[in-house]
Amino acid sequence: MRLEKFDMRDQVVVITGGAGLLGGQHARAIAGVGGRAVLLDINGEGASRVAAEVAETYGIETLGLACDITAEEGVLAARDQILARFGRLDVLINNAANDVKVERGDHIAQSRFENLPLEQWQRDLDVGVTGAYICSRVFGHHMAENGGGVVLNIGSILSLTAPDQRIYRVDDLEDALQPVKTVTYSVVKHAIIGLTRYLATYWADKGVRANALCPGGVYNEKLPEEFVKRLTRLIPLGRMARLEDYRGAVQFLCSDASAYMNGGVVTMDGGQTVW
Repeated sequence: MRLEKFDMRDQVVVITGGAGLLGGQHARAIAGVGGRAVLLDINGEGASRVAAEVAETYGIETLGLACDITAEEGVLAARDQILARFGRLDVLINNAANDVKVERGDHIAQSRFENLPLEQWQRDLDVGVTGAYICSRVFGHHMAENGGGVVLNIGSILSLTAPDQRIYRVDDLEDALQPVKTVTYSVVKHAIIGLTRYLATYWADKGVRANALCPGGVYNEKLPEEFVKRLTRLIPLGRMARLEDYRGAVQFLCSDASAYMNGGVVTMDGGQTVW
């Protein structure tokens, strides 16, 4: 394979959840192969800040926009702004999702399956599923009508497995108060795989490909030491992901290097789902 296949010069890539941890890394991946990243986030100030950082590092025009992806009119307005600015739209990365961190505190009991407020269930599905649907409909339709493109959906290893609640367990705490990964994150990430496969067949004749990337957990210094120890024991490579570990996969999946890949699910988790 020639490296030219990775060249995304002049291509415009929309990234939802652009102000988040992985959103900024996806933007850096795209800029690293010459693409122009447009970061959408309900936190417009954060999206603009990340966009400015990426532009300064790579010397490539990057844009951050405030956008509520659960509101179709907002997504349509963002599309019009992008087309007015760049004149084209080539790739959509559906990255946005609510990910409530598993922490100790008074809210733990409410995060458990039997107590999760319906309002939180709806809010999480609105962002992670409905938002991805709206963005795919708006941006994907434009690509289908204008020569093709790529939809990359960011899943998780929890798109493929259930959360191992044992890694969150706190000693000497009764079961009803044990912290857990919420059910909504698993449901959203499983749904992303279904959306990927649907889109892979829906617009294939229009030149729009759809694939999913399922990453494992990313290490940061704020994570409790005991949690990191428990998790790394489940990973054959013996470590969590570094922030930059997923950039190469994003470049591959968004570029012509993966031109014959459609409906695929790429798992990058250090081998965690193998055991």
